[in-house]
Amino acid sequence: MNKKTTTPPVRGPSEHTIRDQVVAAATEYFGYFGYEKTTVSDLAKAIGFSKAYIYKFFDSKQAIGEQICSNCLMSIMDIVNAAVANAPTASEKIRQLFSVLTQSGSDLFFHDRKLYNIAAVAARDKWPSVTLYEARLMKLIESILIEGRDCGEFEQQTPLDEATKAVFLVMEPFISPVQLQYNLDTAESAAVLLSSLILRSLAP
Repeated sequence: MNKKTTTPPVRGPSEHTIRDQVVAAATEYFGYFGYEKTTVSDLAKAIGFSKAYIYKFFDSKQAIGEQICSNCLMSIMDIVNAAVANAPTASEKIRQLFSVLTQSGSDLFFHDRKLYNIAAVAARDKWPSVTLYEARLMKLIESILIEGRDCGEFEQQTPLDEATKAVFLVMEPFISPVQLQYNLDTAESAAVLLSSLILRSLAP
């Protein structure tokens, strides 16, 4: 008795693969023509897909930019977390945090202007990926301050939320893509000088 066998249908590219293709093409296109001048139709022509097909995976141009920006910021956050984790004291964690954030932003500006320009638009327009990134930085700063207070490195009179926000605001001109581009000449020295200033203000 012959048994009927069924051949599984041939699948097309996975959703993940398509999304990666769109993101890769968008990174190139945004970098060359600028995020704001590029349309989803432009991207569709560049990739060889229809605009409607791209909308199956991303509901807007900003959603594509969000994915690019999120990937970039996650990479920077991984570098920051590794540097801070390896620092032996809370004071050194503050120094490493400022140094790595400033260096990462400068590297992005000089070596990957495509991503930097997208990050600048994202920061200017307060995209959710940037808001999430800033919240993670604030949480990291808070944890460092708590560590420093617990071991007696930092003062404990200032409300924790105020101290956390103040440290972030001192760092912001050198870590925000919108502001960093105007502070590149002083970014390296600022990482040293301002982290020292922060630490003096935190001393018990």
